[in-house]
Amino acid sequence: MAQADELLPGQRKLVFVDGRSIVLFNIDGAVHAIDNSCPHNGASLANGRLEGSVLQCPAHGLRFDLAKSCEPGSGSLCPRKFPVQEVEGSLILQVDSASAP
Repeated sequence: MAQADELLPGQRKLVFVDGRSIVLFNIDGAVHAIDNSCPHNGASLANGRLEGSVLQCPAHGLRFDLAKSCEPGSGSLCPRKFPVQEVEGSLILQVDSASAP
């Protein structure tokens, strides 16, 4: 999928896993992976403005804190997140373990 050293802090990378478009963000050394689809209307999040850990959807301006998890039943719109692990220098994405929006 991706090598850990090709995604430096502040960078992002669009990847495709099992036909799904996913965006990886390196925020202060922690890699976050989300569906490349805004939960509001499906717009691509890959080019959204990132300020710290907060990503802004380019379509309607919704903001998502990638470093925080959404609370179930909170009523907040949250992008689907995927666990990421670094194994021997490679970033491994666990698509089947996605947290629901």
